[in-house]
Amino acid sequence: MIPRDASISQKDAALEPFLPNEGDEGFESDEPISESEAKLALLVCELTDRMQQGQAVDIREICRQHPEHASDLMLLWGTVLITDAVGGAEGQAIDDANAKPGSGVWQMSLPCTMGDYELLEEVGRGGMGIVYRATQVSLNREVAIKMILRDRLATVLEKQRFFAEAQATAKLEHPGIVPVYDVGEIDGRPYFAMKYIRGRTLSDLMASGMVTHRQSAGYLEQISRAVQFAHDSGVVHRDIKPSNILIDETGGAKLTDFGLAKQTDNVESLTRTGVVLGTPNYMSPEQASGRMGPIGPASDIYSLGTVLYHALTGRPPLVAKSPVDLMLKILEQDPTPPRNIDPRVDRDLEMIVVRCLQKPPDLRYASAGLLADDLRAFLNDEPIAARSGQFAQVLARFFRETHHAPVLENWGLLWMWHSLVLIILCSFTESLHWNHTESRWAYGLLWTVGLGAWAAVFWALRRRMGPVTFVERQIAHVWGASMVGIAALFPIESGLGLDPLTLTPLLAVMTGMVFLIKAGILSGVFYIQAFFLFAASGLMLAFPDVAHIIFGIVAGASFFIPGLKYYRQSLEQPIGTDGVRRLR
Repeated sequence: MIPRDASISQKDAALEPFLPNEGDEGFESDEPISESEAKLALLVCELTDRMQQGQAVDIREICRQHPEHASDLMLLWGTVLITDAVGGAEGQAIDDANAKPGSGVWQMSLPCTMGDYELLEEVGRGGMGIVYRATQVSLNREVAIKMILRDRLATVLEKQRFFAEAQATAKLEHPGIVPVYDVGEIDGRPYFAMKYIRGRTLSDLMASGMVTHRQSAGYLEQISRAVQFAHDSGVVHRDIKPSNILIDETGGAKLTDFGLAKQTDNVESLTRTGVVLGTPNYMSPEQASGRMGPIGPASDIYSLGTVLYHALTGRPPLVAKSPVDLMLKILEQDPTPPRNIDPRVDRDLEMIVVRCLQKPPDLRYASAGLLADDLRAFLNDEPIAARSGQFAQVLARFFRETHHAPVLENWGLLWMWHSLVLIILCSFTESLHWNHTESRWAYGLLWTVGLGAWAAVFWALRRRMGPVTFVERQIAHVWGASMVGIAALFPIESGLGLDPLTLTPLLAVMTGMVFLIKAGILSGVFYIQAFFLFAASGLMLAFPDVAHIIFGIVAGASFFIPGLKYYRQSLEQPIGTDGVRRLR
């Protein structure tokens, strides 16, 4: 076995499950890993190299090409993506710690002359670039020069992204956006010149406690107007955070650093497929998960809400011990209401923040301009729009799909078949009942062996369709638990001395409980199915002679209707080169 290196790169992190820990039994053993593990490790290495070179990686296609490794690949690829997203940020933090003025790490000897510019001092650096205060000699004006952090070592993709930032910013002429004066390359060093803003970042002001709640609202109103202008111009920022907001000496707020900006009218993207972009603490759920659709203007609105939340409470909306835990919280958890952290926060400001931080994008403000209008209304002591339609928003949120809902596209057709099986099973049971069949074994075998055989077929068909996700396994366990409960009804009836099928109404109760659980995991719409199933149990109790017919109709419809919906959605998914339709 290969001993573990003390420092784990992105590729090493993906291979970590194959490496032993020091002190583990067999750590020094020369026993080779299995052929299957070696193939999987090499495959992950190859995919990681492709991703780091900027090539698109279709993990679903790879899983179909290597079905024997599909489950392990899906698990490991998630680790690779998270490592890629947070590794760069952590590595940059290390560089920042080591690259203080005078350290010589990614830093030129200052002052120095570069073309028409005299670089005077370093004023900041981010994940991709470094910014200097400079003088443009020909015009004798103070400017800020941004250069790629890796200088001449920058890859082609990094240079493309750098110039894409310059292009995105240059087309935006707005008082709330730092303007670009010049773009070029000198001695192999790409750069662009911006207006130099004398002031401090919002992050610095927040850290020093020098920002009141009303000032924060004022700053965010200005930035929201700038973001709306960017959206109207076809640019989505995708990395709004306090350190990217500059407050000048007059109190004007300006947005900068469009390094991750997406131009909506550009059909070619510089973003690798499935890569997580942004700063985790201020990232929207759709940024944290590549499965939640395209990243659009609503993502910036969420990020604006996170900045306002931080300014009001002194901390980001969600915090965690590790980046991976933080990503999961962004997807799963709602932030603590601001007033629970600081009771001094105005209720209207809290409602504005909560509206921004809705996980479904369409429950947020429809535009950054509307957010700015609400912030202006707050500053003018006028009613805010976030208060209106609050009940409708709560109701809509109650019935929304979660980010796990797309997996139902894998189950749509199977649920339609399941509804048919339930109707046949219930009809056959009722037929036996009407023919005065008293054998408890007949009913028991029908609902245990018969339903169990269908469950085995169902699961085998699902596995043939592609890798099974963790959430699907959870749902399968819930379904399995309900089947155990159904099987237990027959010995319970016997033990209590009850006639066969006396406890039939509990079928609807247990199935309703299954849909209640699905509503919390997958989609709030399943609360409706749960309600009708619970109501059906009462009808089954009132009309025992047709109890199974009632259950078959209600349960069959509960599966068939969403099954048809998600089956149609699955047909809209792209078809791969192998002729197979892609599943989520």
